[in-house]
Amino acid sequence: MTGVQALERLHPDRAMQPGQPQRLEYEYKRHGTLSLIANWHVAKGEVIAPSIGPTRNEFDFANHVANTLDTAPTDGWIFLVDQLNTHKSASLVRLVAACCQIDQDLGIKGDSGILTSMQTRADFLSDPSHRIRFVYIPKHTSWLNQIECWFSILARRLIRRGNFVSTEDLQQQISAFIDYFNRTMAQPFKWQFQGFKPRS
Repeated sequence: MTGVQALERLHPDRAMQPGQPQRLEYEYKRHGTLSLIANWHVAKGEVIAPSIGPTRNEFDFANHVANTLDTAPTDGWIFLVDQLNTHKSASLVRLVAACCQIDQDLGIKGDSGILTSMQTRADFLSDPSHRIRFVYIPKHTSWLNQIECWFSILARRLIRRGNFVSTEDLQQQISAFIDYFNRTMAQPFKWQFQGFKPRS
């Protein structure tokens, strides 16, 4: 979730009155943005090992995955991700190779071996024989990725109506919301998608 803005409302909101909803202040001061990288544990229905910072680049994502793996270092992991280039990076290939104890020459990025291209890196990262692997959802199917559903919850319940005096305040409020959500609301999403009906 990129570009999460720390917006400080310039005036207090107007409280709810009989027959009138609460009115939010529309003028605000910008204090910068943050990126949230998070995992949705499908079976537990909770957010695990979130990373909040100013950027979301190749190294941020690889470090996030490393921190996630540290929560259960010997377990098998399947990460469901979209087609973003940071999800097919050389840093991620090196991390997975090290964690899975794959002792082979990975090649040179843009030149040879597994690191040659995004496609060769994606093929390596999605190899089902690896203890840690990535499943890439097709483009324009974000609804298949359940973390996107949770990002919607975060946006509705915290971000849209929030008042953040700094990026540090935004980070603390997001972290507090994640802790609260995991303690009180965590449960698996009930998947109701039945598939597309063929046209006759």
